[in-house]
Amino acid sequence: MSYVSVGRRFVAYLIDVIILGLVTAPFGSYDFDNGTASYRVVGAPFLLQQLVWIAYFVILEATLGATLGKLALGIRVLRADGTKLDWGASIVRNILRIVDAIPYFIPYLLGAILVWSSPTRQRLGDRAASTIVVRKDSVGAPVLGDAAVSRGQAPPPPPPPGATG
Repeated sequence: MSYVSVGRRFVAYLIDVIILGLVTAPFGSYDFDNGTASYRVVGAPFLLQQLVWIAYFVILEATLGATLGKLALGIRVLRADGTKLDWGASIVRNILRIVDAIPYFIPYLLGAILVWSSPTRQRLGDRAASTIVVRKDSVGAPVLGDAAVSRGQAPPPPPPPGATG
């Protein structure tokens, strides 16, 4: 598997931020005064905005293995053993974005340093959740039986002895 470093992850995150910004922009208020514009979101709308952001990452990564930004760049999030991401791991890795984003005046500097210093390119959230971010084309296609098991179905029975396929 080919682990993804900071550059590709940054571009994927930038795509996600643009999408989320468009979706959550109505939560705030705009002020156009003396030729300047400002945007403000406080109170309940701020909490709702934060929940939408967290839900976006958790739900998409738990169900699709990637956000829209990651899908666009051909990268996926998997468990460290190469299996599909589960809900628990998705929640852990994404809640820890709060820590990975430190210092907030240079967002994700801590996360970037951790990725650069990890042989498997993991930020804190990845390390705590035992997840990895990889290029989609570096992940082998699952065998039919593995795909069925990942959907909660029993794998197909083995062919009878002497059968040709």
